[in-house]
This record gives sequence, C-alpha cells and structure tokens, in this order.
Amino acid sequence: MVINSQYIYPFGGSAPKPTVDPDKQIVGGKGLGLQVMFKIGVDVPPGFTLTTPLCQVYAKQNDLPADVWKGVRENVRRIEIDMEKEFGSNENPLLFSCRSGAAMSMPGMMDTVLNIGLNDITVDGLAKATGNDRFAWDSYRRLLDMFGEVVLGISHEDFEKRFDKVKEAANAKSDVDLGVEDLKKLCDEYKQVYLEEGKVFPMDPYEQLYACVKAVFGSWMTPRAVKYREINNIKNLIGTATNIQTMVFGNMGDDSGTGVAFSRNPSTGENLMYGEYLINAQGEDVVAGIRTPQPISQMQEVLPDAYAKFLENVDKLEHYFKDMQDVEFTVEKGKLWMLQCRNGKRTGVAAIRIATELVEEGICTKSEALLKVEPRHVEQLLHPTFSPEALKSAAYTEGIVAKGLPGSPGAAVGKLVFNPKQAEDERAKGESVILVRETTSPEDVGGMWAAAGILTARGGMTSHAAVVARGWGKPCVCGCSDIVVSEMDETVTVKSSNLVFKSGDVISINGGTGEVINAVIEVKTPDLKGDLSVLLGWADEEEGVMQVLANADSGPDASQAANNGAMGIGLCRTEHMFFAPERLPIVRRWIFHTECLDDLDHIKHFQRSDFKDLFAAMNGKHVTIRLLDPPLHEFLPRPEQVHEKTAEELGFGKDVKRMLARIDSMHEENPMLGLRGCRLGIVKPEFTQMQVEAIMSAAADFMEEAPDTAKVHPRIMIPLIGSISEYKNQALIIKREAERIKVERGLDIPYEIGTMIEVPRAAVVSDKIAALVDDEDSKPLCTFFSYGTNDLTQMTMGISRDDSNGFIPKYLELGILEDDPFQTIDVEGVGYMVKHSATLGKVVNPNLSLSVCGEHGGDPKSIEFFDSLGLNYVSCSPFRVPVARLAAGQIRVKRRMEEAKLAETAARAVLIKAAEKTTELNVGGQTNVLVHQ
Repeated sequence: MVINSQYIYPFGGSAPKPTVDPDKQIVGGKGLGLQVMFKIGVDVPPGFTLTTPLCQVYAKQNDLPADVWKGVRENVRRIEIDMEKEFGSNENPLLFSCRSGAAMSMPGMMDTVLNIGLNDITVDGLAKATGNDRFAWDSYRRLLDMFGEVVLGISHEDFEKRFDKVKEAANAKSDVDLGVEDLKKLCDEYKQVYLEEGKVFPMDPYEQLYACVKAVFGSWMTPRAVKYREINNIKNLIGTATNIQTMVFGNMGDDSGTGVAFSRNPSTGENLMYGEYLINAQGEDVVAGIRTPQPISQMQEVLPDAYAKFLENVDKLEHYFKDMQDVEFTVEKGKLWMLQCRNGKRTGVAAIRIATELVEEGICTKSEALLKVEPRHVEQLLHPTFSPEALKSAAYTEGIVAKGLPGSPGAAVGKLVFNPKQAEDERAKGESVILVRETTSPEDVGGMWAAAGILTARGGMTSHAAVVARGWGKPCVCGCSDIVVSEMDETVTVKSSNLVFKSGDVISINGGTGEVINAVIEVKTPDLKGDLSVLLGWADEEEGVMQVLANADSGPDASQAANNGAMGIGLCRTEHMFFAPERLPIVRRWIFHTECLDDLDHIKHFQRSDFKDLFAAMNGKHVTIRLLDPPLHEFLPRPEQVHEKTAEELGFGKDVKRMLARIDSMHEENPMLGLRGCRLGIVKPEFTQMQVEAIMSAAADFMEEAPDTAKVHPRIMIPLIGSISEYKNQALIIKREAERIKVERGLDIPYEIGTMIEVPRAAVVSDKIAALVDDEDSKPLCTFFSYGTNDLTQMTMGISRDDSNGFIPKYLELGILEDDPFQTIDVEGVGYMVKHSATLGKVVNPNLSLSVCGEHGGDPKSIEFFDSLGLNYVSCSPFRVPVARLAAGQIRVKRRMEEAKLAETAARAVLIKAAEKTTELNVGGQTNVLVHQ
C-alpha cells in the first residue's frame, strides 16, 4: 500500500519517521511542524498532508486527480488501524480535522473544518464510545456550523442567530451551559438553516472529507486571503497545503482542554510562556473569542501532568527550530497532543529582544539571529508611542474610560470608525482612524491595515485581532468587556459610565496596557538603543557587508543619521538649504538678477555654515554633496503670490507686471528635463564655483577649529549629466576652484569629484566618463558613480513619479507590475542600466566607488539586488538607515548560506560519482566487499 508520494506526506502513528525535513514550500509551515514534531518524539495525532502543488491543480481543474483521492483513502485506512477506530463507524467513529497551511503563516485567512465524519448515525456511535452524549452532540453542532460556512458558504451569522435563540430558551449564558437536549435541538436548528439556504449537509463521511479538502484548497484565492497577501507583500508561494489530522477532543469534560501559546512573549519578547487555554473546549473557541480563555500558567493547577509535558515539548521545539514557537495543543482525558508548531509572529520590540537573547542563551549564532528579525520589525520600533510624561499626565490618567487586554503594543490616536470600508476610505483621505469591532474576522483585514489602531469588545490575547495586529505592529486593545459596541448604530457605550462615543469621535488607545483614553494624547518615536543597537552591530560585522549611508541636508539630519548608524552622507541636496524663510528671498533675487554678486555671496555664506555642520556631524566620514539640481522655477513665487511688497523685496521696485513678465519668461514646458542639474552650472558657471568654494571653505574652517581631531572627506557630485563633455566641463571648474581654496588656506583638504548617474545616456557611456582625466596632470577626473534611481526610473520607464498614482495601483492589481518601481528597483530595466553602467565603469577604473542614493537604497528587496552588483554602499533617509543596515547584513548571511549549500551539493555529487565507480565483488567466497576500480 503506497501512502507516501510527492503529493501526500503522512505523519504520526505507524507512518515512517522522516530522516530529513521536507521542503516548507511543498508541505507548508503547518505540515513541516507536524513532520518535525513527529520526528523528534512529540506526540501528534496521526494524519497526512496534501501538498501545495495540489492547490494549483485544484485551481485549474476544480478537483484533484483520482490517484490523490485513492491516496487519501489509503492514509485514512492506515490511521484507522493505528487508532483502532473506523471512519464512518456507528460504534467507535474516527473523526478528522482539515486545516490549511501555506509556507508563510497567514493567521485566520484560510479555512479549517473540525469533526469531519459525524452524521446522524455516527454521532450516536461517538456518544457510546466516549460515554458522553453532551460531548458528541456538541461536536456535531460544531461540524454543522463549520461545514455550512466554510464549504457551502452559508453566513455564520445565520447559525449564530439560531445559537442565541437556543441559549435564550435554555437560559444559558454560554455554550457550556447547554445540555444534551439543547444541543440536539441546536443541531436541528442548524439543519433548518441548510434547508432555508437550499443546501444539503452530506451524511457520507468521505463526501464530507472530499468537500472539506476542496474548500481548504479553494480558500487560497478567497478575497480575504488575497488581500492579506497583498498587504504583507507575500509573493512566490505555490499555494496552501491541506492537513488532514485525527481529531482529539478538548471538549470531553474537565480533564480536557485546548490552548494556544507562545514560548516567549510575542509582544515584549520576555522569555516567559505566553498563551491561553480553555477547559472543556475545542481549539476554535480560543481564537474565535467565543469564551474568554485563562492564562496558560493556570493550566498547571488543573492539568499538572499535561502542563509539565507541554513545557518539555515547547522547549524541545524552540531548541530544534532555534526560534520562538507558536503552538496549539489539546488535552484529551489528561493526555497531551500537540497539533501545530511554527515560528511565532511577533512585534518589532519582541523580535529584536528574542533574537539577541537566543544568542545569549547559546541557542543560535549571531548570523542566525539576524535572519529572525524582519526589516518591518525595525520599522515598527520607529512607530509612535506614548511618552513616559504623557502616561503620567492628568489628560491620560483621568481620561481612561475602559480597559481591555493588551493585544498588540503601541500608541494610536484617531477617529472612531465601525467598518473596514470606512477605515480604508478615511485612510485614503489622510485621516488617522481607530477601527472598532465587536470582534474582528479575516474579512476585516483591509480595514485593520488601514487603521492606526484596533479596538474590540471580545476576544483574547490570541484572537484574530491581536495576532494580525502584532504581525503588523499596530496597536490593539482586544477583549474590552467594559464597552458595548453597536456596529449598526456606530456607537461605543462604556458600561460603567454610560458614556457614548459615536463615529468620528477621537480617542487614544494604548496597546501595551489595554487602556482606552477619552483624550488626544501626544505620541513620540522611541530612540534606537539597547538590543536593536546590538543586533545592527552584528549586521555591520558581517563579512563583505555593504555600507549604509544617509541622505541628509542639515546638521540635525546628519546627527540623526549618525545616531542611526549611518557610515556617512551619501547625498546632501544643496537646494534643500535654500527654502528657509530668511534665505529664500536672497536665492530668488539672485535667480532674477544673476549679475548681483552680493546675493551670491550671501548664498555662499549660509551654505558654508551648513556644510560645516555636516562635516562636524560626520567627522571624517564621507559627505557627498550634490550641486544644485532642480529647475530654478521651483524657487520662484507663484503668480498669485506676487504683489507690490514681493516685487520690491526681490528687486523690481513695485513693478508687479515686470516681475510677472520675468517669471513668465522663465517658464518651461517640461522643467524636469529643462534647465537643471549640470546644465545650470554650465550656463551659470559662477554658481558651481560658489558652491565649491563654500564646500572647501567649510572643510577648511572645521579643520582649523580642531586641527588635532577634525577630519573631513567631501565628495562633490555633479548632477544630471548625459554626456562626457558636460561632465568634464563641470569637473574642471570644480577641481580648479577646490585647488585654489587649498592653496589659499594652506591645507591639504582631501576631496573627490564624481557624478550622479540618473540619465540613461550617462549609463550607456559610463566607461568614457570613468576614463576622463585632467589634461594638465593626467589624473582621473571621476572617482565615484552614485546612481540616482529616482530620476533614472522616471527616465528609463518614461513614468512621472509625481503622476504615477493615477495608474500604478491598477498596474499592480492586474499584475502588469510586480512592485511599484519607485519603491522597489525595476531589475530588468532600470536595474539593467545600473548593472551595465557599473560594469563599464569598473572595467576602466577598478577603484571606482559605486553606490545608490535614491530612496531605493532603503528598500530591502532593492538592497539585495544592489549587493549582487557589488556596489560599495547605499544611501537612504536617516529614518530608513536601521532597516537598510539590517537588510545589508541579512543578505550577506543568506549569500554565505547559499554558497555553503552549493558547496555541499557539489561535494555530494563527487561522492555519488565515486560510488558509481565502485563495484561490489565476490572475492574468495566473501560477499559485500566494496572494491574501487
């Protein structure tokens, strides 16, 4: 009997134990966990996994091949023998669960059905076999509910209404208060729902199982699952696997229960078991928020033996996977069964603490720890929190109106909204909103993503709302029993005070404490210290890691960049220094009257001061300064802003008409391709000279102030070149002016000249640019290329970044583009231009420095591509520097792992080849002697 194939992986009972872990992409995360638990001796209910390729088969054929269904029956027969039960028996029935499980965790997004195999006959068999009528009928009503909703698409609310009706008639507060006759009546009510919907509940167990398998595979393409993958940028997965597993029951009495737990606190990272359990319940009860569960630590008091075994199992799993574990378990009549394990989702704070402590505890290496933190985790640490001062303020302490469970840490302030669509609409308008729900469901993910924070009246710490919010780093207060939520009336009523909040009212929530505050509380961004600093230090230490610099235009920006670990300034945009209110009129006067050297001197003076601040903040690290790049019209007043006072201030007397005429004469039809960049310096060379003098004088000023400690390294970057002649024209002006300042100040100021490659033509002729020399001394005129990927993307793809929102979202939806090219580098087009340019430049100048200074330099996916090209560094905004540092270190670790894997594969191939040359001979009557030929 063949029960294992490329499509079916058995586990538990008499199944063969795996010798190597299967591919997670094939068996899914849940399937991998089951295989590992079985392998290392953790008790799992027997079952089998239908692999992810079958999800694609089902999507195309709306069915599975006959051989697969045959394999399903063979595996069921194996489990029947192992469990000494029979699927569909009226004496001792075997029941199954059917659960989804993709390679990446998508909590609550796909479907699960429990108690498969129950019907009007087997329910009596289950009652006889267990001696527990209530348990049997409770299990049956659950199947009727789940099957109707998941497989046949009947609204869960239809079943809930019947449930409430039966509870009310029985004067029961919760499901555990219902007796056997109540549950029988409930099953009849559920069957009536089927009839009213024109649906049929199949009585044949195999028909149930087949339908559930199809429903789970089909759930891969449900709108909520698709939306979740879009929000989390989950791509390149084959599909979901389907796990069919023997049912074990936590709802068999007070010696049974079920729970969900994390081996460490997923909110804080503290090394303490964190989770919840329910006595006399099935697994869905814990996460669905139907009953409020108990802390996992209390399980020790009521089920001590099972709890001790549980701790032992979790410790085994954490050491095997070298990571924090998220587990599900059931206790049936005192025996512990582990149902699922996976690396747990966590907040940014928790991820970083867990990674560093796993290294301290000797569970994993520094390099392995780097891979346990996602770039988005670092981003979460930059999200707002309430300051310690705000937490002590009267507005906060006196404004607390309700308290729930701290589902996901962080602070949020926003307007109340009561449905996901409203949350998305308000977010699109730029509003900050708090999404309030009785309890969230997977259909709410769009609104949850759009909201600044989430507040629910029901559900525990492992409810859907809490798990999803923690994964996204969004504040969440869940299970807030102090409030009554009316989604129909769009109101929240505080029970204790009868205070009513309506849609649009502004509140604050504290996801770390579970507090709801009737006030607008100030939020702040935390400092990047402690565990994060340690972790990023490990990233920086990885061999061959690409450096991360920052785009900074002022002393404070540069200081922030340095605090975030930037190794220098990769882009200073000089034009950003011109927009201060006291400076802008001076710049405008010079633009209108370029012959006025006094204004040019004023500009030089404030630039010199700003450059000195940059050098001081970086003290010896590279400071790359791009000469003025944007079109001059950007600095001019709009016509409606011009009046007599403006005209007089800008040198036109009170002649408004003359000033307007001057502005009109400077109008360009396409200014982004007009008089800007190096073209401005060629037409007005005095402007290039002025900026170079300011740069070199600032460097000299800093060196003279602290001759023993001050270090400078300015790099002067020429923007928007398209030809060799343009570059040489500007490079020679820069060099002559820089050398003049060096002589005048009597200082040996190191400096470099290079260019920003942002015009496709420049990329094409990069070898000629890199080969340029000064005819007077034969020294190279270009020492670095920095790729301005923002403009290079615009010009290569012919897309205006400022106007792309009108169609890029649709392109992404239709799959015309995989990523927004202004967020993630277009590898085939723009990436090819960067690669081509870098290759050409390095051929003529092996010492040429190569870098990226567009905002792609802060995107982890783009950083991976730039690393593959051998670029020296990336430069991004100060805020994104920590993310880029982590990504750069992770890429080095991954490449080393890939190289090791290739080496192992090559070594194995050598051994196989050697074995093929070996012959088994019978020598002197002795057999099984291996002799090499």
